[in-house]
Amino acid sequence: MKTASYGSWKSPITPQLITKAAPGLDQPHWDNGNLYWLESRPWESGRNVVMRRSADGTVSDVLPAPLGARSKVHEYGGAPYLVADDVLYFCLDADQRIYHLPVNNEGALPEPLTPEDDSLRYADFCIDVTNQQLICVCEKHGSGHEPENTLVAVPLDGSQQLTTIASGADFYSNPRISPNGTKISWLCWHHPQMPWDGTELWLADFANGRPHNAHKVAGGPNESIFQPQWSPDGKLYFVSDRSNWWNIYRLGDDLQATNICPMDVEFATPQWVFGMSTYGFLDANRIVCCYTQQSCWHLATIDLNSGDLHNHPSDYSDISALHAQGGNAFFIASSATTAPQLAQFTDNHISPVYGGKPLPFDDGFISQPQAISYPSVKKEGTSDRYAQAIYYPPTNQDYQAPQGELPPLMVMCHGGPTAASGTSLNLKAQFWASRGFAVLDVNYHGSTGFGRRYRDALKGNWGLCDVDDVVAGANHLAEKQLADPQRMAIRGGSAGGYTVLAALTFHNTFKAGASLYGIGDLEMLAGDTHKFEARYMDSLVGPYPESKAIYQERSPIHHIEQLDSPVIFLQGLDDKVVPPNQAEAMTAALNQKKIANAYVPFMGEGHGFRKAENIIRAYEAELYFYSRVFDFELAEPVEPVRINNMD
Repeated sequence: MKTASYGSWKSPITPQLITKAAPGLDQPHWDNGNLYWLESRPWESGRNVVMRRSADGTVSDVLPAPLGARSKVHEYGGAPYLVADDVLYFCLDADQRIYHLPVNNEGALPEPLTPEDDSLRYADFCIDVTNQQLICVCEKHGSGHEPENTLVAVPLDGSQQLTTIASGADFYSNPRISPNGTKISWLCWHHPQMPWDGTELWLADFANGRPHNAHKVAGGPNESIFQPQWSPDGKLYFVSDRSNWWNIYRLGDDLQATNICPMDVEFATPQWVFGMSTYGFLDANRIVCCYTQQSCWHLATIDLNSGDLHNHPSDYSDISALHAQGGNAFFIASSATTAPQLAQFTDNHISPVYGGKPLPFDDGFISQPQAISYPSVKKEGTSDRYAQAIYYPPTNQDYQAPQGELPPLMVMCHGGPTAASGTSLNLKAQFWASRGFAVLDVNYHGSTGFGRRYRDALKGNWGLCDVDDVVAGANHLAEKQLADPQRMAIRGGSAGGYTVLAALTFHNTFKAGASLYGIGDLEMLAGDTHKFEARYMDSLVGPYPESKAIYQERSPIHHIEQLDSPVIFLQGLDDKVVPPNQAEAMTAALNQKKIANAYVPFMGEGHGFRKAENIIRAYEAELYFYSRVFDFELAEPVEPVRINNMD
């Protein structure tokens, strides 16, 4: 083994590998013996391709290049396609119209079902076979203060005559028709709730393609409903967090809901995009589902007669996008050492279907993630003072550090802030751990997977609880001599980028940081973000402008005199969620104060980077930045980045 300082080690986990190791897989769907899914390809500028595995095992692209399926509803999108009776219905990335394409008609071209109108976007399709129409979410952008969201019916005859069937709420999702076609359900919610705060489940009679006698059957401002779904025998199921935990419920004929399997675990995840699914029906008597406990996801089945849950053990620690039909279930899964793959559950047996190619290096370069908890600041109104995180020790089979040296620490802050980090393969964390960084991926208070009370602890406390938890986590590792207290860095994107900047500004724990499309001015964001998150900060910080003083108090831009650590900013110039003026304002303030900083903008990128060349550039720039700040020589060449105010 070579002896070299922590942080400088050469690793086979390169930025190029991260973009090519595995495509993004999502939303499997079964139709007429064929399996479909979405595949996101960074090497094709982030194009989302609808893929198919035929009954004979042949895998092919359904959408030819350069076509891509992507919805921009809520900016984050999701659920941009559906296949029914060998016809693909999809939202075309380029113009956001809905098209249909017969999948077995070679050479056929997509035909539009919606009008040519760049103010309209669509997502979350449900087919109404009886009335030959699609039911979906429609978002209309115009001259008003914010877009209008509705449920619409889209005829399949190509007439392009849209009919609004539900309106009045700020947001809609999950329109679903009962098996006999006589009922329809959907979710909706209102400002300032986010879907993980409070949603409403509505039920209506369905006749002649339109809902009648609609009434709310579950949910409200303090109850989050997730994934309403009809069973084969016509019962409506849904996930609710009314017990503190997201559990699965069945709606009775008397409209009373029964928890089918009460457990202190989460059968759901925050609905950031459309089409998210954690359970499905193998038949009228059995559900297949996934749930998370202590940052690890599990696959299970539930007997609907007895309520008994049976776990189906596997090496997978992350399971998502579960779709069940015809006695089979398909889902996206990964483990601590395997990339995401499409897997199948049939006859109580789990088997891989597609993807998940072996990584092109030995396991000796993989750091084994460890779920830990540690004491933090006690949260007001609760007895809970323990935060959750995933710890990765520095690992590289080719290197050892000089005796007595402690590794630099990389604290990672997930976005959301209502999201979560798990123990499955995370090449972003492994990128740093394999170079000799200790890595702490923090599930600060406000993260999901630990019950509603843990999630709600961030309400009114954004910029406080999350920052307390990342600081406490760094100090925890330093006290255990697992990290060098003089070489602690922190990185995060979006909401995680705000936590980064707040931690650097209001505490002295970290010596450097990276803000990826992060927030430096909460007040600016309150008036300059998209509709979906326009009122998110009402609960995280307080209503604006009534709480203007708090917004300013917690905004790093207003306390730049306290920020003395170097920062690198990575920003997409087309970002509508966190516009580039946030990063530009922070860099201007740091330059005025003569604090070292770097600003790396990316043309053609929005909120998050989708193009391979930009992902590679971002990693290399950040690695180079830390090598200069922490003064170590890199064992591999990277493209330098200009660092302002650094000698």
